[in-house]
Amino acid sequence: MEVLWIGGAFAAFALAVQIVSILSVLPRLRRNRPATPPPEPAPSVSLLRPVRGHEFALERTLESGFLQEYPDYELLFCVDSPDDPVIPLLEKLIAKYPDVQAEILIGHDQTTGNPKLDNLLKGWRAARGEWVVMADSNIILPPDYFSQLLARWNARTGLVSSPAAGMGPENAGGALECAFLNAYQARWQLFADQLGLAYAQGKTLFWNKKILNDLGGPEVLGSEVAEDAASLKLVHKNGLHVRLAPRPFAHPVGARKLSQVWGRQVRWARIRRLAFPRLFWSEPLSGAALPISIIILGCLLAGWPLSLLPLYAGLWYGMEWALARWAGWPSGWRDIVMNPLRDALVPVIWLAALRGRDLVWQGQRISPATAPERQG
Repeated sequence: MEVLWIGGAFAAFALAVQIVSILSVLPRLRRNRPATPPPEPAPSVSLLRPVRGHEFALERTLESGFLQEYPDYELLFCVDSPDDPVIPLLEKLIAKYPDVQAEILIGHDQTTGNPKLDNLLKGWRAARGEWVVMADSNIILPPDYFSQLLARWNARTGLVSSPAAGMGPENAGGALECAFLNAYQARWQLFADQLGLAYAQGKTLFWNKKILNDLGGPEVLGSEVAEDAASLKLVHKNGLHVRLAPRPFAHPVGARKLSQVWGRQVRWARIRRLAFPRLFWSEPLSGAALPISIIILGCLLAGWPLSLLPLYAGLWYGMEWALARWAGWPSGWRDIVMNPLRDALVPVIWLAALRGRDLVWQGQRISPATAPERQG
């Protein structure tokens, strides 16, 4: 029974961390924040968006790049193939906003073996801005996007990044995706940023062009299985820090198959296993699956009061619901149901990520085993 009491102490500690982490990030997640004004003078910024095929709400996410309230920026769309079906949409948007400096760059590069990074290299070479932001095609950029990123930069910063917030789920799979993205992944990343321990996510990578060029250029980001993992290690190696934007940027989710959610989460877990093994090995301790299992055992075997279970689960998930409501994230009944399912899947995904090394991104296979060799 002593083991159960030790487990009970762990469950109490886990709940305390859950509450503290949520309360810590609440101030930066309030809705209707005032827009961040551009600095004066405003430095030039190049926005690189890798695009490949069509995806949910693509026109809306790409159009947001044309709606920036910033005086000096260019927009570079990076496309691998001249036959990509997304090109007519890009041409339509460029014609709709003739006052925005925008260009489609087409070409296939095989420098790093990371297909997303290889797609972006031509954009980096063509970029005229003092600052360059690599932003995934599936996030909505707020009108003060560049100003928010610039405001987070200081003398010790090497990179500004941001997780995504899942929005607009249209079925159970979409709600499960949001459960992973929002109150779990985004919240923990923001909490880490509050502690000065932020790590990069490839949804947004905001670089000072000279700094990255001096560190070897974007090609060195191919030294790891994912460019965000390589970015974090490169920045830390050179005595600099990663900082996150004040709040995650919206990622329209729509309808998702459960198999899609599973595949993405296993891929991300495998990336963490390969790039950050210490973080990966601690992941089964996150979420409510383990502490709630301990409480169930305590009720069954040690005579703990049965009321402890609904009280504990209610406080745990009630805090997550309050966080979602405060931030304007999905928080309906379906979303509430998906949070416990997410936590139940966390250890299962962790076990699945232990097998294999190759990753599949947009139908393209990445083999991390050869990544260091490609970079010499």
